[in-house]
Amino acid sequence: MSKGKLAKFADMAEYPHVFEYPFSVMEDVPFEMKGHWHQNFFKNDNPIVLELGCGRGEYTVGLGRLFPDKNFIGVDIKGARMWSGATESLNERMTNVAFLRTNIEIIDRFFAPGEVSEIWLTFSDPQMKKATKRLTSTYFMNRYRRFLSENGLVHLKTDSNFMFTYTKYMVEHNHLPVEFCTDDLYHSGLVDDILSIRTYYEQQWLDRGLNIKYLKFRLPQEGALEEPDVEIELDDYRSYNRSKRSGLQTSK
Repeated sequence: MSKGKLAKFADMAEYPHVFEYPFSVMEDVPFEMKGHWHQNFFKNDNPIVLELGCGRGEYTVGLGRLFPDKNFIGVDIKGARMWSGATESLNERMTNVAFLRTNIEIIDRFFAPGEVSEIWLTFSDPQMKKATKRLTSTYFMNRYRRFLSENGLVHLKTDSNFMFTYTKYMVEHNHLPVEFCTDDLYHSGLVDDILSIRTYYEQQWLDRGLNIKYLKFRLPQEGALEEPDVEIELDDYRSYNRSKRSGLQTSK
């Protein structure tokens, strides 16, 4: 019998590698691990990699298995989903994996300047109506700069043509260095052990015949970032086979 939400939250509260600091808590409680993840939690100086919007944590756990010489932190506000990856990594006694349950809008409160080396954005909500909620917008890029190392890496893996197109325009407009870009990952010749990790949601998109897009770029600390002024065609679908909410055809 599968566990209910309350039982999962009870488990998470006891897991030593799970930190729960939603916005309401962070208003009153300082996060003591900020600036001390290497020394106080991971007990090493290996690079720290974040997965923002980690969902069930498949990518975080998968990366942790592939790279024992790196540290991985999955971040999401949905604790019941996160429980899967948190439980799996605990049962496997993975010492290079942690989970942080919080709002991504306040992610910069948890890490000190230069403390993080890479960010993965795997199948993030494209937030087609509002750029400031989009995890690849300049709003979030400026937040990431507060804790990413110089020229830190950002990986975007997505089914959304809107998200992919918007991010390409944002990267090009701000002259950010691109390391790889493809609108059809599994026919690009690039697929390796890292990129072939498939999440629950990715399998949904593949089953529906959607191409998976991938963009890898660097985020320098210098230079003001500007939003691209371009209209982008909206995705004509949503998850779970529902149609799009809006009658609009394009958005910025």
